Amino acid sequence: MGKLYLVPTPIGNLEDMTFRAVRVLKEADGILAEDTRTSGKLMQHYGIGTKMQSHHMHNEHKTVDALVQRMENGETLALISDAGTPAISDPGFLLVRASIAKGIPVDCLPGPTAFVPALVNSGLPNDKFVFEGFLPVKKGRQTRLKLLADEDRTIIFYESPHKLIKTLTQFVEYFGADRPTSVSRELTKLYEETIRGTAQEVLRHFTERPPKGEIVIAVAGKR
Repeated sequence: MGKLYLVPTPIGNLEDMTFRAVRVLKEADGILAEDTRTSGKLMQHYGIGTKMQSHHMHNEHKTVDALVQRMENGETLALISDAGTPAISDPGFLLVRASIAKGIPVDCLPGPTAFVPALVNSGLPNDKFVFEGFLPVKKGRQTRLKLLADEDRTIIFYESPHKLIKTLTQFVEYFGADRPTSVSRELTKLYEETIRGTAQEVLRHFTERPPKGEIVIAVAGKR
């Protein structure tokens, strides 16, 4: 029986890779990467020569059975995403579930994930929080926002830069203009930035300064 490792990779700063993560990737029989071109840069930086293959949201349903079979035959596979911890708003859940069902050992290494530093950095209560990831693009979006308007815990979202203004505008509409909000972008990178204020103030900031990069939003719960 083989094994499945979930290996977090840096969300920006390559120095955030752990010694254990490098060792596991070097020793694995194969690496499952969301984008082999993106991950290739990381592999080259750390001298990791393990063979990679694509495992992403468009093919994971088709490849899970074959990957499980490989591990049943004794192979050790390591799953990585483009950045952060696999299966957090990235592919991984289906393979983990299938591996567990077949009794294959699964080991998730601790490491980078964007929402934790964004939450701690926000200054909002973090003793209790909910992680929403990406909001629905169209169907179910308004229903979700109406439901979250009454959530009393801090809420964490992921968002793309070209949808940030729309999302913040809807936060003002559904949560209220004065709801404390924090937006972190480009975490661990050269131009890392966190903007804090009310939903209206943060919306005004990014309306005047169009955002770039990966974005995490933290919104205070309803008082």
